[in-house]
Amino acid sequence: MSDTAIVLASGGMDSCVTVGLAHEAGHELALLHVNYGQRTEKREVEAFQAIADHYGVPKDRRLVVHIGFLQAIGGSALTDRSIPVPEDEPLDRGGIPISYVPQRNGNLLFIAAAWADVLRATTIWTGMVEEDSIGYPDCRRAFCDAVERAIGAGNHDESPDPRIITPLIHLTKAEIVRAGARIGAPFHLTWSCYQREDVACGRCDSCRLRLRGFQQAGVEDPIPYEGR
Repeated sequence: MSDTAIVLASGGMDSCVTVGLAHEAGHELALLHVNYGQRTEKREVEAFQAIADHYGVPKDRRLVVHIGFLQAIGGSALTDRSIPVPEDEPLDRGGIPISYVPQRNGNLLFIAAAWADVLRATTIWTGMVEEDSIGYPDCRRAFCDAVERAIGAGNHDESPDPRIITPLIHLTKAEIVRAGARIGAPFHLTWSCYQREDVACGRCDSCRLRLRGFQQAGVEDPIPYEGR
């Protein structure tokens, strides 16, 4: 069995902390980034590569995959530019936000499982957050448990059945910031904004959750925001 950990790495703060925690646990890192037609695709890849550089991940352990069918399916403000990204709306408004990309995380986890099979990796790490999210149904631990069972059912007998590790799943954004600060996660290299690639807008749900987390943690957010 390999001590390689496949880590889903979007380039955002949650996945960056997850990369750091997998590194702290002593795993050899294999970082997976998936482009699916999101608005900030180019900027997210830049953040992914910078984080991989920071942790010294070899080029052959960085996988960037393109799955444009999620953009073709649409239904999300992140992939359909005719749907406005919500700004300055209450973070506790309930319901499924229009920024939800249908079944994105299931696709990501199965791609990770395919790579894990090739690398003989026994774990897949993801920075999904359940407690402090804004209602994404595929960010729940119950979803990960179901996918983990499906991956095992689909593997051949000689493959390790990888466990899905979700170290942040029950943390608030403030607790994630504190965890990242403790391990020296390179927050300055991350990108979270749903709609801007030059400076973060500060108004979309992702920016506002991030800003609130840093504020509650008493830590300065190092990335640039419009008007700051």
